Amino acid sequence: MPVLSSPTFALQPSFNRQVTATNYINSENFNFLNQYLPDIYEAEFERYGNRSVSGFLRMVGAEMPCASDLIKWAEQGRLHVKYIACTTDALVNATTATFTIPTSPTNQTRTPLNNPLAGGTATTQNNLGAIRVGQTLFIQQENGANSVNAVVTAVPAFNTFTVAFYQSGGLPVAGLNNTFSIWIYGSEFGKGTSGMDVGTQSFDIYKDNTPIILKDRFTVTGSDMTQIGWVEVTTENGASGYLWYMKAEHETRLRFEDYLESSMLEAVPAASGSGAAANSYKGTKGVFHEINNDGNVFSGGFPTSLIDFDAIVQRLDKQGAIEENALFLNRAASFAMDDFLAAQNNYGTGGTSYGLFQNSEQMALNLGFRGFRRGYDFYKSDWKYLNDPTMRGQGTATGTVGGQINGLLVPAGTTNVYDEVMGQNAKRPFLHVRYRQTEAEDRKFKTWAVGSAGGASNSDLDALTIHYLSERCVCVLGSNNFFLFRN
Repeated sequence: MPVLSSPTFALQPSFNRQVTATNYINSENFNFLNQYLPDIYEAEFERYGNRSVSGFLRMVGAEMPCASDLIKWAEQGRLHVKYIACTTDALVNATTATFTIPTSPTNQTRTPLNNPLAGGTATTQNNLGAIRVGQTLFIQQENGANSVNAVVTAVPAFNTFTVAFYQSGGLPVAGLNNTFSIWIYGSEFGKGTSGMDVGTQSFDIYKDNTPIILKDRFTVTGSDMTQIGWVEVTTENGASGYLWYMKAEHETRLRFEDYLESSMLEAVPAASGSGAAANSYKGTKGVFHEINNDGNVFSGGFPTSLIDFDAIVQRLDKQGAIEENALFLNRAASFAMDDFLAAQNNYGTGGTSYGLFQNSEQMALNLGFRGFRRGYDFYKSDWKYLNDPTMRGQGTATGTVGGQINGLLVPAGTTNVYDEVMGQNAKRPFLHVRYRQTEAEDRKFKTWAVGSAGGASNSDLDALTIHYLSERCVCVLGSNNFFLFRN
């Protein structure tokens, strides 16, 4: 039966010390002048359980210090070269042809940077200079209908080259109205000839990110600190006791810790000409931003069939082919994945053999999967951040669940990168946080007290103010190995 829309979760917490319609207990409920006093529970009921949504980055990555406003690293490019959408005006059955490589962003970002051909300069930042005289090519019509082999005989310009075909029929289709994919598979030289006229160099993809400064504060007056108004509480980290103002301080700290993680997930850099940039805010590249722009995206919400997941595996084959991967999903995506995995079992249609396929009548039925193998190993986990209704788990007016992000695939293990600060290769987790730190200053999580109450004595303010600060950013290494599941 449908879940009723009321009562629902509370979505109007008051961060400020002010009376609102949602946080004020009025005298009608607690009138202590009445002779019939209410029976009041001392303990605060944990209505929403553990409310913190942090922990994801600590679980899948690491934290390490940095000492600069800019963090840069280099990632390996492709070892082999392939060009797409190449054109020629040669006629059908021509024995030679001159091809032109389009200077499109696709051809500049998918393949390595090499020394340019004749007509270019060594500083040209694209990869259109990999083809050289003597190399052998495989040329395929982009609709897959025809293919032919050829050897490069001349390179007349920076992004053009002339080939001679090996097959007797020459070019199988006219170049007009056709495009071709071309990749290098080897080379051939005659006896007593010189070698390659130019060399090539490896290509590194340079990426960077900038830390941002996050702040928060909590304030309580000295008079309020003396007031008898204690409540017995149990907080998310296991602390318990009669705390009043410290409870609010502790929740401020927990909220700030959540913001440290959610900022690393949600942040975007300030675009040139934006209002944030005009006001000197720079932003930072969060996890979702990086994967959405430089990773893999499944835009159908989440996989609901083996065909969908096969498409994901085939994309991973073309990227880093990491053997083990972790899936962090919201509840709807997790259930959908359980359903289509169970459907692969002959007895799964009725839902009686999920997970534990030898269920007995005394055994609790397991209707979920923790992991599976399909080309690679995948381990599935629920992600609280995507389920929390005050974060990414918000519903819509029509009652649909989710939000835009439904899950994230994270490769397990580490990768080799060149750390420009250290000046050497280093092993780093695919996903990790960098925070500012030197011998004199540690800005990973900085807190200090100001005032003249609660033990502080560094101000004439009759209050206690606790400040929080952190300066950090997240590094997504090999974002082409990540998958984002979104609507």
